[in-house]
Amino acid sequence: MKRRAFDRITSTVGLLLAVILLIGGGLLTWGGTFANNQVKDQLAAQKITLPAATHNPKESADVTAFFKANGGKMMTTGKQAQMYADHYIAFHLQGIGGGKVYSELSGEEMGVKAALTADPTNAVLSAKVAALDGQVNTVFKGESLRGMLLNAYAFWQLGQIAMIASWVTYFGGLLFLILALMGFAHSRRASEEDAI
Repeated sequence: MKRRAFDRITSTVGLLLAVILLIGGGLLTWGGTFANNQVKDQLAAQKITLPAATHNPKESADVTAFFKANGGKMMTTGKQAQMYADHYIAFHLQGIGGGKVYSELSGEEMGVKAALTADPTNAVLSAKVAALDGQVNTVFKGESLRGMLLNAYAFWQLGQIAMIASWVTYFGGLLFLILALMGFAHSRRASEEDAI
């Protein structure tokens, strides 16, 4: 095969790869921007203000520093949503439910209600149902909010990954573009008789 033809073929393939990578980088940038903007807009609409402290005496120093730095700010990022869900809501739900999750508390409440149905005049069971009802409702709401915030965090994190991938893709596209242009320049200098 002639050197000039080989240079043109490989340079054309390199140019096509550069175009594909640059288009891919644009799509990744669009996806990352979309994810970040959606998370920001949806969280801002909830108007959740981060507390300056979680009041958890066993938390790590980085958690304390995060809440101190973000205290009083409106939640707008996935990282803020994750920290609030994992370190504020989760801690307080442990205290409300005595370490039990919604499904455990709900099951316990159903059992006590069944016992109350069998003995409707039992004041102790009636008081226990009332207390459990409050716990079940609060824990359900807290776990639901926590789950939604962690979904926002996951979506935001995917946006962050897409943005990093876009930069890598842009770099690859630019590299292939430079190599393709160098290949085309080399093909002009190669003589007609040169073979591979």
